[in-house]
Amino acid sequence: MTKIAMKTPLVEMDGDEMTRIIWQMIKDELICPFVDLQTEYYDLGLENREATADQVTVDSAEATKRLGVAVKCATITPNAARVDEYHLSQMWKSPNGTIRAILDGTVFRAPIVVKGIEPYVRTWTKPITIARHAYGDVYKNTELRIPAPGKVELVYTPADGGEEIRATVQEFDQPGIAQGIHNLDASIGSFARASFEYALSTGQDIWFASKDTISKTYDHRFKDIFQEIFDNEYRQRFEEAGITYFYTLIDDAVARVIRSEGGFIWACKNYDGDVMSDMLSTAFGSLAMMTSVLVSPHGYYEYEAAHGTVQRHYYKHLAGEETSTNSVATIFAWSGALRKRGELDELPELVAFADRLERATVDTIESGLMTGDLAAITTMENPTKVNTRDFILAVAERLR
Repeated sequence: MTKIAMKTPLVEMDGDEMTRIIWQMIKDELICPFVDLQTEYYDLGLENREATADQVTVDSAEATKRLGVAVKCATITPNAARVDEYHLSQMWKSPNGTIRAILDGTVFRAPIVVKGIEPYVRTWTKPITIARHAYGDVYKNTELRIPAPGKVELVYTPADGGEEIRATVQEFDQPGIAQGIHNLDASIGSFARASFEYALSTGQDIWFASKDTISKTYDHRFKDIFQEIFDNEYRQRFEEAGITYFYTLIDDAVARVIRSEGGFIWACKNYDGDVMSDMLSTAFGSLAMMTSVLVSPHGYYEYEAAHGTVQRHYYKHLAGEETSTNSVATIFAWSGALRKRGELDELPELVAFADRLERATVDTIESGLMTGDLAAITTMENPTKVNTRDFILAVAERLR
């Protein structure tokens, strides 16, 4: 069989633990037998981030700006326990946060819907897409451990030498903690435009939610920029398309989402989108059944699985025990990146391969053959539970 040729490489960002094992299986069984795969490889495994003082993460993001399309494996964001486990010199920041800060843009996450895996929320009959702002907030924060009584302030020093502005955060009379976060008008504007364009391209209504009643400057700025851009650039186009833009408070949005039938885009600030996308993916069936793509206004695309590194299964794998880890989201990360590469390079055969890979994956599940997480919740009678590798091999057989 002649392999499909590529014109431009993908940026390949390898990761950690069980998803790293799955990553290689997908390449070996589902990609390389059919595509003459060309990638620029970056090892974002925690050991290599430590060895390079996290420069490899920055390098991978810069490569994405140069090549346009990246595919990323799940990676560890270390906490104190991971620092001890991996003998780290410091608690390195989230690779996703670093990459998103460099690329800017919006992360779109949508559930992969298959027959026999029913949403936990009985009113949901259509997918709900999360549009997550991919810059700033807690992912680009500065934190302090306050050791003793004292004052913490926010200080703005104008670059032109103008008058300094100060605001007291807290007069501490005892030890505590403090955190500073920021955002940029330009990034918020890019987030709004990307969300509105995505709504138009998919013909879906879009909601945006924040907490402007409490955060009267920070969150309110998001609300104002969204409204200004909608009124000035998108209102007429939305009316012609027969879709709507709706703003509400984040707590009201949560209640409305649960009562809805789905079929819309929910735009969220960075942290809100992080949490709510996990909630939605689980409610639609599984954390491993959600697509995720970062769309930058500068024309960069980064595809990844929305879940973590599956630590528990990795330890079982190391112990020689069988695992049944769901690889669907990671497969769809690869298919999404290959499809976009094919679109940008005008390679219809690569686009068609990505479509076939996704169809083969869904058809495998709908035939009744699935990993343990799905077998535990499917409405199908007598599903066949298979291990991690056998599921991927079954998808490969359908591809052939």
